Amino acid sequence: MAELKDYRKVNEAEPVDQGSDHSSEAKEDETINLKPKISLLNGITVIVGSIVGSGIFVSPRGVLAGCGSVGLSLIVWILCGLYSMIGAYCYAELGTMITKSGADYAYLYEAFGPFVAFLRLWVECMIVRPCSQAIVALTFAYYVIEPLFPTCDQPDVAVRLLAAVCILVLTFVNCASVKWATRVQDVFTYAKMLALALIIITGFVQIGRGEYEYFMDPFVNTETNIGKISVAFYQGLFAYNGWNYLNYVIEELKDPFKNLPKAIWSSIITVTVVYVLANVAYFTTVTPPEILGGAAVAVMFSKRLYGIMWWIMPVFVSLSTFGGVNGILFTSARLFFVGGREGHMPKVLSYVSVKRLTPMPAVLFMGLFSLVYLVSSDMEALINYVSFVNWLAIGLSVATLLYFRKTKPDAHRPIKVALVWPIIYCLVTIMLVVIPFTTIPTETGIGCAIIATGIPVYIVFIYWTSKPKDFNRFIEKGELFLQKLFVVIPEEEKQAQD
Repeated sequence: MAELKDYRKVNEAEPVDQGSDHSSEAKEDETINLKPKISLLNGITVIVGSIVGSGIFVSPRGVLAGCGSVGLSLIVWILCGLYSMIGAYCYAELGTMITKSGADYAYLYEAFGPFVAFLRLWVECMIVRPCSQAIVALTFAYYVIEPLFPTCDQPDVAVRLLAAVCILVLTFVNCASVKWATRVQDVFTYAKMLALALIIITGFVQIGRGEYEYFMDPFVNTETNIGKISVAFYQGLFAYNGWNYLNYVIEELKDPFKNLPKAIWSSIITVTVVYVLANVAYFTTVTPPEILGGAAVAVMFSKRLYGIMWWIMPVFVSLSTFGGVNGILFTSARLFFVGGREGHMPKVLSYVSVKRLTPMPAVLFMGLFSLVYLVSSDMEALINYVSFVNWLAIGLSVATLLYFRKTKPDAHRPIKVALVWPIIYCLVTIMLVVIPFTTIPTETGIGCAIIATGIPVYIVFIYWTSKPKDFNRFIEKGELFLQKLFVVIPEEEKQAQD
């Protein structure tokens, strides 16, 4: 540790590169920690860029399969958006009440203590974040090479390798600079919204041409099996996954009391409207059997309408999913960073790069661990696998709002939601968690088993404080080695603001 602190002193004596990402902050605050660099616009692009990844281009197939009809599938898309809005509204209160990065993890820690918070962190670490990132990266790969294989299936190995390259490139970007990462997020968010705008405008043109056959009798073949409809909700909610991601980086958000709720509301409303209109557009051109028969819905749409320019859609979609991978990686690294800071993950994950002022170890951990999930390219199975665990955890996090209302009635709450909304959210979440036990018991059983694996890990590495000295010495040497390798040090106390 002393060697690295001395390195910092030497580094400060050298001329500061005015073009570097952190030179301007160094004049105001020379401590080594994460800086509040995320503006309101950056916050909106973080949320929108994280939500609009692969879901709207992959989930229409899964939603339609569970609903059976065009009408019910559109209703499910709307309800998923409303459900996400309610959750986002609750998170706006939690995020402005507890201004700590980590979101769900921080709220559960405050409400129920370290054990429950650790299980949430364990689930995020082992399933939700790396699996979600792998899903979006696979979608990126599918669409990138789609123009090369217009009449046949893409080679599975090539898809996985390209997905791995995507993750590795963005891992480097997020290690190098916070500003680079937010700029990537901004640019690719604009690209994905342009792609969806093109789909929506084309859909309106198709309706004007009289192409609305499937809206004349929209509820034909409607599914009545509640279990299948719940799976459709899982597929739809996956497309909205990411609405709470700005809460994970709130310590890096400028003026969080004002910008967090503004970013959340504007993002969720925009995404909901865009998602519903995009699905309407799909049904003007692509038949339900065709949607059920192929995952690349947007590509089928473009092949029908754009002629020799059909390749423009896979290009736009690949840009969209590339930004989605970046958003997941950016926010997930902060979750693991906070976990390391609280002692629930290796301490080295809470260290900050001396040169870059980025959580480099946490970014590397997230990026490299995501590669493990690329062993499977079955995206729908991965979505079902991740959804049960994810919505269980988020529902419990929203329940903390009710808990805090009782235990901390006088706490400062810049935003205070009506209690009916968290109650509704929790009740719907209970249904989403319970029903899949009968419809997809294998996936939910595996999810529960992975949650349970966190219990012995917690006992051995956290609860058991009197570990053998040799064990502690081994851990310390490993952390010191990584600290020297990446030139990182623990986050320092932020200087008081005038």
